[in-house]
Amino acid sequence: MRHVCVYCGSGFGTDPAFKAAAQAVGTALAEAGLGLVYGGGNVGLMGTVAHAVLSAGGHVTGIIPDFLKAREHMLDDIQETVVVGDMHTRKKLMFDRADAFVALPGGIGTLEELVEQLTWAQLGRHTKPILLLDTNGFWQPLLGLLDHMRGTGFIREGLDPTYLVASHPGEVVGMLREALDRRVERPEAEALVKERL
Repeated sequence: MRHVCVYCGSGFGTDPAFKAAAQAVGTALAEAGLGLVYGGGNVGLMGTVAHAVLSAGGHVTGIIPDFLKAREHMLDDIQETVVVGDMHTRKKLMFDRADAFVALPGGIGTLEELVEQLTWAQLGRHTKPILLLDTNGFWQPLLGLLDHMRGTGFIREGLDPTYLVASHPGEVVGMLREALDRRVERPEAEALVKERL
C-alpha cells in the first residue's frame, strides 16, 4: 500500500470531531509513509486532510475537474495536481492512483464516490480495501440502510459489498494494512478480478 484515496466533504459539518478526525487521518497517513490521493480542494474536510498530510511531511496528489478549481479553491501547495475535464475522469484517476479508500464524513458527492467503490467491489472490479471512518456515528444511517437491503433481499448472499468500519482515526492505517495482508493471502480473489478486467 502506497497511496490512500480519501473521500470527504468540502464543508466541515456541524461536529468539530469531523475536522479533528480529518486532521488525525492525514497525519497518520503521512507518518505511515502513505501518500494521499484526494479531490484537490482547499475547503472543508478536503483541505483539512491535505494540509495535515503536508504538515507531517507527506505527499499529496489532488485531482480536480477544471470547473471546480474556483469553487473548491484548488490547493496549490501540494506536490501534484491533476486538472481534468469532468467528474468521471476525476473519479477514475482517483481509483487508478489509490491502493485503498477511506470515507470521512461528507455530503452527496462523498456518498456517491463511496457507493461507487462499493459497487465496483461488489461486481468484482477490484479488491482494494474500502473503509468508513464512523466518527461519532456519522455513517450509521448508511450502515443501517445496507442492513435493510440485506434483510429485504436486495443484497443477496455472496454479493455483499466488502467494507471496513473504524470508529477512531488511529485505527485506519492498521485496518487497511490488515485488509491488504488478507488479500495477499487469498491471491485467487485478485486473479479473478484481473480475469474479469
